[in-house]
Amino acid sequence: MKLKKVSLHVIIYFVFIALVIGWFFPREGKFRYQFSEGKPWRYELLTAPSDFPIYKTDEEVKAERDSILKTFRPYYDLNTAIGTEQIDKLREAYRYNINPDITATYMQYIENSLSRVYNIGVVSAQELENLNKNNYDIVNILDNTVSEVRYKNEFFTVRTAYEFVLDNAPTYLKRETLQACDINNYLTENVFFNKEKSDMAREELIRSVSPSNGMVQAGERIVDRGEIIDHHTYNVLRSLKTVHESRSGGIKRQRVITAGEYILVFGILLCFWLYLKSFRPRILANRKNCIFLLSCILVSCLITEFCTRYGLFNVYILPYAIVPIVVRVFVDSRTSLFTHLVIVLICSMMVPFPQEFLFMQIVAGMVVTFSLRDLSERSDLIRCAFYLYLSYAVSYLSLTLYNEGDFHKINWMMLLYFGINFILLMFTYILVYMLEKVFGYVSSITLVELSNTNSPLLKKLSELAPATFQHSLQVSILASEAAARIGANAPLVRTGALYHDIGKMANPVFFTENQKSVNPHDQLSLEESAQIIINHVTEGVKMAEKNKLPQEIISFIRTHHGSGKTRYFYNTFKNKYPDKEIDEARFTYPGPNPSTKETAILMMADAVEAASRSLKEHTEETIRDLVNKIVDGQIAEGLMKNTPLTYRDVEEIKNVFVERLKIMYHTRITYPDLKK
Repeated sequence: MKLKKVSLHVIIYFVFIALVIGWFFPREGKFRYQFSEGKPWRYELLTAPSDFPIYKTDEEVKAERDSILKTFRPYYDLNTAIGTEQIDKLREAYRYNINPDITATYMQYIENSLSRVYNIGVVSAQELENLNKNNYDIVNILDNTVSEVRYKNEFFTVRTAYEFVLDNAPTYLKRETLQACDINNYLTENVFFNKEKSDMAREELIRSVSPSNGMVQAGERIVDRGEIIDHHTYNVLRSLKTVHESRSGGIKRQRVITAGEYILVFGILLCFWLYLKSFRPRILANRKNCIFLLSCILVSCLITEFCTRYGLFNVYILPYAIVPIVVRVFVDSRTSLFTHLVIVLICSMMVPFPQEFLFMQIVAGMVVTFSLRDLSERSDLIRCAFYLYLSYAVSYLSLTLYNEGDFHKINWMMLLYFGINFILLMFTYILVYMLEKVFGYVSSITLVELSNTNSPLLKKLSELAPATFQHSLQVSILASEAAARIGANAPLVRTGALYHDIGKMANPVFFTENQKSVNPHDQLSLEESAQIIINHVTEGVKMAEKNKLPQEIISFIRTHHGSGKTRYFYNTFKNKYPDKEIDEARFTYPGPNPSTKETAILMMADAVEAASRSLKEHTEETIRDLVNKIVDGQIAEGLMKNTPLTYRDVEEIKNVFVERLKIMYHTRITYPDLKK
């Protein structure tokens, strides 16, 4: 049930990554050239495939539109009927006038003034403010179908019209009497903004700005390899790209293209999933490993997409080889090459000249595979990066000569791009460290650092428990050689062996190798002694976690005795108290049992090395009998049932132990005495 659940999660991860990559895939018809103003053209001679206009830049079009919109004049409607209505209201009011001071002379003046005001136009204060805000000094006035140009300063507002009537009255008319006529009751706006007519006029002005500036005829030469792209050529190339992408449009066509992109991405990732399922099922069953590999693919594809879409820089600057390097460090060579192939296949559909890109990147992936067997020193990375630079340079030069047949067609700037790629590869060291922290991996670099005997924890072990430290060194020699013989991870076993007994530092004198003349176990019961011995496992785990050792190293501490018994105290108790019921748990290590080849080898090597010290005679026969007895006993006890070791592996491990122990104890021929 658990396996099915993990498999379902893995399938969801693969589908999600495929959807994300497909979502960011370029939707428009892809223009196969990358270019920048002021840079040399790195492709072959380019001629116009058909007639097309030279489009102005957005900035140029905007500047022209802004310039022509300065001549724009909004349209306003002048409603003269409103003036007539207000004058009629004035006359009607005069008929019922009871004020003797308001004579016909006053009414005649007011009527003439209102007629003049309404003929010029009364606009609202808000509209006048809008005109000032938009810097419109001149407007078009529509009186029925007749258009007339007016300055905005000519218009009245209700307030200015009222003041106009009062201020321009003849001297024989009293101001107080005019004010008593309530002139403001007959003043209202009769000029209104015509939005429809104004919008039409504005659009007509905008349409009058041409988006293009000349034409390119079919077959006309545009640019040749090596030429510097000036401003005019850049506009021509940009126009060609715009025309090319617009001709690939259409909603139905775009849907078909999108469907094809998703099918391609899903197909490539399906092949990757089938590879893992067929040859690396342990990777596929491990959620952490799947997320790591899929993240490498996703990040590489997204960076390529953004680089090509926005023309950030040349695509060959991107260090694609970083992915196979880190996958090789944390997984294996075959998976690293396959992951690299998946990445370059997907990215080749995004970049210009996919065949050239595929050829060069596949060669780079193969170079990483054979040139980087391990990454434990800086020289390994520098050597690999140098080989990659050579492979890129040779691949590019040979392809250019093959396609062009002319040395002058070589773009020497590409060598600079490969050099930048070489420099970026140096950051792999930092990336490996970051990935270790994120995914919990242990790289060869970390193993080399941890196996340094001057590291704080090992140095403390050599000071507090020197004999245990020597035992750990001997075990690391036995275990690493056995691991190398059967194809296991020898550096990992060597490092795990150095730390497997650090828990003995808590009570070093309770272990025989560190005792001198006094044995503290003589003062304890067998159960108490067994518990102290057993506790060195849990104490070792605590020390390792406190010193932030990787979990893969801590697993060696947990499993180097598995769920076995403390044989000395267990057997002594059984022999001393044959009729007494024994509490098995008090003599049993907490486990768990080993589950990998490496942890199983360490368990064997630890027991064999410790037992070999008790041999009275170190001959090949006694050593082989001891090795067989120890290893076969562990297998019979069921301590190795969870490991992937085969019978052949076990026999190889035994042979290595015998060979190394013979060398350790200097088994040699007996020198004869000289007869006197």
